Amino acid sequence: MSAGGGGLGTPRALPSSGPRALRDMPHPLAASSSEEAASELTPSPDLLLPRSFADKDLSLPNGTPVDTSSPASSSSLLNRLQLDDDLDGETRDLFVTVDDPKKHICTMETYITYRVTTKTTRAEFDLPEYSVRRRYQDFDWLRNKLEESQPTHLIPPLPEKFVMKGVVDRFSEEFVETRRKALDKFLKRIADHPVLSFNEHFNVFLTAKDLNAYKKQGMALLSKMGESVKYVTGGYKLRSRPLEFAAIGDYLDTFVLKLGTIDRIAQRIIKEELEYLVELREYGPVYSTWGGLEVELAEPLEGVSACIGNCCTALEELSDDMTEDFLPVLREYILYSESMKNVLKKRDQVQAEYEAKLEAVALKKEDRPKVPAEVEKCQDRVECFNADLKADMERWQNNKRQDFRQLLMGMADKNIQYYEKRIGALTISMVLYFIHCPS
Repeated sequence: MSAGGGGLGTPRALPSSGPRALRDMPHPLAASSSEEAASELTPSPDLLLPRSFADKDLSLPNGTPVDTSSPASSSSLLNRLQLDDDLDGETRDLFVTVDDPKKHICTMETYITYRVTTKTTRAEFDLPEYSVRRRYQDFDWLRNKLEESQPTHLIPPLPEKFVMKGVVDRFSEEFVETRRKALDKFLKRIADHPVLSFNEHFNVFLTAKDLNAYKKQGMALLSKMGESVKYVTGGYKLRSRPLEFAAIGDYLDTFVLKLGTIDRIAQRIIKEELEYLVELREYGPVYSTWGGLEVELAEPLEGVSACIGNCCTALEELSDDMTEDFLPVLREYILYSESMKNVLKKRDQVQAEYEAKLEAVALKKEDRPKVPAEVEKCQDRVECFNADLKADMERWQNNKRQDFRQLLMGMADKNIQYYEKRIGALTISMVLYFIHCPS
């Protein structure tokens, strides 16, 4: 931003800063050159002040009124947002897959590694294709680095590391395959993101043969933004979260509550299906044993036994589909929602920092006030958070609609197939009975 003539230059408009163009929004610390300009300095409805504070006329020592609405900085975000339109399949230039899990047994531990294959035409990659092996803690390292270096963005969640003992064997084929799918989706979401996919840590994760060399560099300290926020906002209470972000927070709370209820009910259904399956498997052989005693009824009784066996197979497939496909998606979006809440909290902290500094400047008495550079920088950070969070929320909603549409339609098809198999098996059994049953 440039300063001149005691004021600030006209901000450039940003594409994702809201319905009102930034060029129409005056800088909070800009001096009004006319009564008309002063009349336009009205607070934004997105950030309403409490009555005890709003009753005060905030102004700089020279009488310049201060707008305490959500800031509208001219900090350029084009390098962050210009790639949003490049998400369709035709323009993608980075493809990542996770496959080939392998078990490693060492003296101190046993763990699973996965092959991560990358194909790309991007200039920042030295080769068009890479293949490396990574374990879960490497994926965890990547996510931590992305959160640290891209605090304004929503980082996709990882599948949970720990499982309850006695419930799931983390080295079982089913569990490893479920985790592989989740890790594959994790990397694909990052690769499809217009900002995260260009992160240097993501590049290292995909290309480095020895990732430990980068890990030994140590965990970096909190970013300057994080340190500043922690220092400035200590004990400061946010006046009011902008309405659009408050609505996002309320939506996420309700969304997580509903998904949690569906998850609990689905797990109970699976448990009851498995208990029924145990009984059904014991039930079928009884008819085979009975058929050995009844020569005339042997064939229809064997048909009933086969029918029950087919029903067992169909029910087992249905339960497996719910366990391996349905539940992981629910859990992923619960974790996704928690990640979004964390980004919202960070955004609120930066806004609180901006408000605190703005108050300090407005209440400071000097004969020759200057436009504080730290306030402009803080304003830039809030605008950056707002724009990135809006873009990521929109992208997340689009992914959610596609994922749940595919999930629910898939489950409907699985249930239809299940009942078709049961009806078909029962029909064959009944036909055999009436053919061979003595009149």
